[in-house]
Amino acid sequence: MKTALISLFFIGLSLMSPAQAAQTAHDFSFDTIEGTPLNLSDYKGHVVLVVNTASECGFTPQYKGLQALWEAYKDKGLVVLGVPSNDFGGQEPGQADEIKQFCEVNYGVDFPLTDKTVVKGDQAHPFYKWARQELGFMAAPKWNFHKYLIDQNGQLVDWFATTTKPQSDKITKKLDRLLP
Repeated sequence: MKTALISLFFIGLSLMSPAQAAQTAHDFSFDTIEGTPLNLSDYKGHVVLVVNTASECGFTPQYKGLQALWEAYKDKGLVVLGVPSNDFGGQEPGQADEIKQFCEVNYGVDFPLTDKTVVKGDQAHPFYKWARQELGFMAAPKWNFHKYLIDQNGQLVDWFATTTKPQSDKITKKLDRLLP
């Protein structure tokens, strides 16, 4: 019986594709706020900060810090990716064009934004399901402006709670270690 179970285990492993065996953030894609595909694999070699955002949240002023972080580190290889979500308190009710305009006019945002995305629960975007699986329940978004840090190889290296400001030492020290 033990030999049969071991054989089944190895057969199961052989049926898994390499992507299933060692998935990275580069295996996921979103749609941009303009509706075009955005593959995270396009950011190979870059460090990516993925942030679920909302326009009507008490933490919305973090857009200013995210834009400043983007401006300070983009030439070193940082990509800030805003992921608008209406999952927490219905605080992102707008349509794509309204969200984009709000971000540009009020905070000068020019870093990439995705289309509005579900980031929690059974309907969560596959990236968010994967991130929770990789880092555990505590690392799952509990509110708007939750942040995931991805290294140049697509590995999740850390997460930051909503209350962690974009330009905090906690984030900038990690960036300084990851970026040349």
